[in-house]
Amino acid sequence: MSETRSAIADHVRDHPGVHFSAVVRALDLAPGQVQYHLRRLRRDDRVVAEEVRGRTHLYPPGYDDWERAALAMFRRETARDLLAHLLDRGSATPGDLADDLGVARSTVEWHLDELVARDLVAKRRSGNRVWLELVRPEATADLLGTVTPSLPERMVDRFAKLVDGLVEDG
Repeated sequence: MSETRSAIADHVRDHPGVHFSAVVRALDLAPGQVQYHLRRLRRDDRVVAEEVRGRTHLYPPGYDDWERAALAMFRRETARDLLAHLLDRGSATPGDLADDLGVARSTVEWHLDELVARDLVAKRRSGNRVWLELVRPEATADLLGTVTPSLPERMVDRFAKLVDGLVEDG
């Protein structure tokens, strides 16, 4: 196996759920070069690729569907913050999450749609209130410890929060 292909496979192994563009940046390679080697790695079952909300996430083999979904969500700062907050609190309302995290309620709901669809968060009703809780808190905590987002990933997420705040205030 080529040195470049090994570097890509190692990076994906060390950063499960990493975005394609983050691999390009981290390894300082051309996108076409990474695409070529990822095709070969996927064909050889050394890397699994999955698109989540417009981003291609990469994983080493061995993660199941639920784990891959969780890792993809951890790569998005707001979703990661929502999950971590629920892990810490046990349960919360969408409004409480928005207030505690300082993000717009619409942003919370946008992320919750995906988190609920991927069976990471459950909604339950109590009277006229909706409560949120993690479906698999122990597994979520274990996987959350494997993700350390890169600076560019954090900057993109924070820019999205800034724009969201401007839209919400305007």
